[in-house]
Amino acid sequence: ERGMSRAIPVLVFAAVVSVVSLSADDDVVPHARRKAVPVPVEKASETPPAPTPPPPTPKVPAGKPDPSKPWKLYYTGEDVVDYEKFGVFKNLGTDRYAYVIQDLAGLAKASGEGIYPNKTDILKDPDYQSYLQSGLLNATPWDLVNGPDPRKGFYKWATTLTKEGPGISLYFVAMSLEKGGHLLEAVKAYHACLVFYPGAHGLTFWNTPWYIGPTAVDRILFILKKNPQLGLKLDGADVQIINGFDADLTNDRVVCNPGRLVKASPREAAEASVPTADLTKEKSAVVFAGKSVKLIRYGNGHWRLFVDGKPYFIRGMVYQPNPVGTSPDNGSLKPTEDWQSADINKNGLVDGPFDAWVDKNRNDVQDPDEKPVGDFALMRDMGVNTVRIYHHVFNRSLIDTLYSKYGIRIVLGDLLGAYTVGSGADWAAGTDYTNVEQRARMLDSVRQMVLEYKDDPAVLMWMLGNENVYGTNTIAPTKPAAFFSLVNEAAKMIKSIDKNHPVAVSNGDVLDLDVFAKNAPDVDIFGCNSYRGDHGFGRSLFTTVRQLTGKPVIVTEFGCPAYNKDRPQEAENLQAQATKDYCEDLWDNGAGRGVGNALGGFVFEWVDEWWKAGSACDPSVHVKTGQWQGPFPDGWMYEEWLGVTSQGNGKNTPFLRQLRKAYFTLKDLWKNEETSK
Repeated sequence: ERGMSRAIPVLVFAAVVSVVSLSADDDVVPHARRKAVPVPVEKASETPPAPTPPPPTPKVPAGKPDPSKPWKLYYTGEDVVDYEKFGVFKNLGTDRYAYVIQDLAGLAKASGEGIYPNKTDILKDPDYQSYLQSGLLNATPWDLVNGPDPRKGFYKWATTLTKEGPGISLYFVAMSLEKGGHLLEAVKAYHACLVFYPGAHGLTFWNTPWYIGPTAVDRILFILKKNPQLGLKLDGADVQIINGFDADLTNDRVVCNPGRLVKASPREAAEASVPTADLTKEKSAVVFAGKSVKLIRYGNGHWRLFVDGKPYFIRGMVYQPNPVGTSPDNGSLKPTEDWQSADINKNGLVDGPFDAWVDKNRNDVQDPDEKPVGDFALMRDMGVNTVRIYHHVFNRSLIDTLYSKYGIRIVLGDLLGAYTVGSGADWAAGTDYTNVEQRARMLDSVRQMVLEYKDDPAVLMWMLGNENVYGTNTIAPTKPAAFFSLVNEAAKMIKSIDKNHPVAVSNGDVLDLDVFAKNAPDVDIFGCNSYRGDHGFGRSLFTTVRQLTGKPVIVTEFGCPAYNKDRPQEAENLQAQATKDYCEDLWDNGAGRGVGNALGGFVFEWVDEWWKAGSACDPSVHVKTGQWQGPFPDGWMYEEWLGVTSQGNGKNTPFLRQLRKAYFTLKDLWKNEETSK
């Protein structure tokens, strides 16, 4: 169980802030990068671009430029690039899409500095020359992706020919512009990615494919949603990666329509960002009907969860308040079990749920006015209505109290062989979903859980697995069909025992989503752990699941670390904003809004766990070393810093809670959602 409920990265379609930090001098080029080829761009004219007359030779200021000063672009071009003025689109909405440039000079001038095909104006930019001559660009482009000065990234990506190809470079030009506050130019640059390079791809930290096309669409929509004052909407854009749900690039096809950026009033832009639907005018069908839990599907493909006759949107929390200094690596901790009965102070109460206290002034001392309040009360006050239990309940009275006194339900899970739990497999070999005996053991584990808790009013639904397709000591990555066939067999068995609670799976983002769709038709809800970065999940997550499965979606884990090596003082604010963006994406794609298939999700997690940095690390030390690169504020995941609360310096574990900004941000957000429901 060492890897239990760790944050695992998005593998496909992810908005990866750092794809793979390879320098230009690396000898080994990943296969996907070597074959990364953009969609063909035919050129009917090769007239050299001349966007603007050359400026006077800039005088480089003495010393290094001050990155804290406002960053001014030398030449911005037109607010919206009308590509039809400068070329012709061919085969829109197909895998033979291409854009034919007919007026290269005119298009370069309209695009602006650094945005393809304008490669010359940035060389005339006095700030660029200053940075260049001051040695501030003496780094690889990858080293500058998440740095505190986005100008460096912009200048480097726009002027460096990288082995990753021009599409990847253009994407990070756009990201640098976005981080620098040049939102209009960022939108133009992301849109240029769609026009010229929707099939460009790189690799994640985990050597899995990442295509920029779907992500560029998501980032445009995110910027326009957050900034309706830009007066733009994106019409008709759609990029699909056919067969893109596995790690095999050879069978992928890129279907693209880059759409158009259209000027709109702020009100029109806001309405376009989150389309709404009047569900009272739609036909509806009860797809799942239990005594208190129902799933309704509307004629427009939207979904809604009802509990006791009322709409229920999951505002969930992953809750495992394990003590500092303990770890499954040394046998001192069972992460999913021990917290449910821990009573370190021997007062007859379970520690975290009832004895936790808030360190209001963060002095790591329990002052006289800091009385125990308990995590359950703090979560209720925050607005949490559901807690995810990964594998079985080990203290029934605790869970019953969570519901009866605090009004919080549970999604009760079985790991279905992840980390070899329930399969009886050897740890080194991992769970084998083709092994008849192991399958029988796992089904028996699920059966016991359902028989014991099917009549418990605290249970909202059943959850099978936890990102098993990522590995987690199973063969699911190489034999996903075998895994999902077991998921389906378990779902059918559950329904033969319990008619009152729906069944969900917890996948690793949309990896092997096509295999799930073919092999697990009896699962009611598609769930996935997803860590996509600072633009939320993106509409692509919900659209993709709808197109392939037609099922509703629960995001079973999402979060952001509260540590940042570059900007430690801002880390809590960055965590709060990222978590808020995730939650807003869920709400904006719930019934009647956006794609309409989101049922809610689970924040990962309630409180920091100090054992997650790896077996070589001391669980009594709060590790500040990143475990893997991904879409996080400084480009790294810090698995021991994911809590919306912390344990301070660890000396008052497991009782002390310091409430981070994310706690209060979500409390306000969820209160507003509940009011507007």
